[in-house]
Amino acid sequence: MRIHFIAIGGSAMHNLAIALHKKGYEITGSDDIIHEPSSSRLKTFGLLPKKFGWFEGNVTTDLDIVILGMHAKSDNPELLRAKDLGLKIYSYPEFLYEHSRMKTRVVIGGSHGKTTITSMILHVLKYHEVDTDYMVGAQIEGFENMVHLTDSNDFIVLEGDEYLSSPIDMRPKFHLYKPNIALLSGIAWDHINVFPTFENYREQFAIFTESLTNGGIMVYNEEDDNVVKVVETSQNSIKRYPYSTPDYSIVDGVTYIDTSDGPMPLQVFGEHNLQNLAGAKWICQHMGIDEDDFYEAIESFKGANKRLEKLAESRKTLIFKDFAHSPSKVKATTLAVKNQYKSKSILACLELHTYSSLNKEFLKEYQGALDEVDEAVVFYSPEAVKIKRLEEVSVEQIKKSFNIKNLRVFTNPKEFKSFLFSTSLEDRVLLLMSSGNYGGLNLEELKVLV
Repeated sequence: MRIHFIAIGGSAMHNLAIALHKKGYEITGSDDIIHEPSSSRLKTFGLLPKKFGWFEGNVTTDLDIVILGMHAKSDNPELLRAKDLGLKIYSYPEFLYEHSRMKTRVVIGGSHGKTTITSMILHVLKYHEVDTDYMVGAQIEGFENMVHLTDSNDFIVLEGDEYLSSPIDMRPKFHLYKPNIALLSGIAWDHINVFPTFENYREQFAIFTESLTNGGIMVYNEEDDNVVKVVETSQNSIKRYPYSTPDYSIVDGVTYIDTSDGPMPLQVFGEHNLQNLAGAKWICQHMGIDEDDFYEAIESFKGANKRLEKLAESRKTLIFKDFAHSPSKVKATTLAVKNQYKSKSILACLELHTYSSLNKEFLKEYQGALDEVDEAVVFYSPEAVKIKRLEEVSVEQIKKSFNIKNLRVFTNPKEFKSFLFSTSLEDRVLLLMSSGNYGGLNLEELKVLV
């Protein structure tokens, strides 16, 4: 089979391209820009485009299908050529569904936690040598690729993103999978450029719930009122399995979860992660892993990439980086760190980088998100605001939105870096929260501060 990827450089797209290349398919691709690590990984497998840009000549009648990424625009010349030739065009979630029609589809959805929960499930399955197809949104320790596809496995585990599928398919990705088993971790307004009201955003999760196959299984967080409302009012004929935060304790900076065999130490921490663990346990049990085997495996889980990932540690200092950027994620992450390290002060540095976080109407949602920390810093790039064609955001607006005394706001990357390197981190935890890179900051350089 010959497959051409339009916008091959995306996180999920390049991993899907590699997975299909490994299956023996003939893969080509194009993009106007490809960042690391996508660039190096595509190059390793001989899939990096020789020249960046969009070229009609890449799309020919001998292609079997075209897979279209969200980075491309609806007037992309390669897309228009594919339409003219009458080629079959898939978004990547649409292709994954076609691949998994005869499999049991397990889809993990929610505004937050879905990457971690998916990672936990895959960690447990690998520990017990249970092979499964999968697609996850972050690199996991012990896994070479974020996408794995076979013709033989019975299950496929999919991280169910609520963002749009492609420029010509404006449905949320997780609406396309039609799960047999699903999970909803939480619902907190995000992606306001696509879902302008919270009601509109929440409705997408209701549609997801209705998309479960008849008699399917929904595992859901009963501590989230919006999730409960969506799942428990659904008219779909599904089985419902609620979960909540398990009992735990924290001793000398280590979190112990209560099990039937007594307290068990974990390498992750925070109530949000413990909720994730409880949801992952239910999913694994529905996939044939019993509770004791789940606990045996999860004890060695260190977390998903960029999810409360420990960058450096000494006796007096810790540095974490986290993907948190939406208000609910920021609040959960800061609370987790504060509760875990009560004897240290917390310096939290949040970058406002996404479309939603840089929207002045959405900024008010951040009130209270950083209240748990001892010192709060916000970084944003006015240039990023211009690139996203948003109305200018001022430092004063940000301070008013967070409503924190002595909040520091940086807009210059050099000044922000200078602040970090001139600040004492003795008896402190430095928490870096961003889906970007603070204007080009190399986080590895921060290890010298410990």
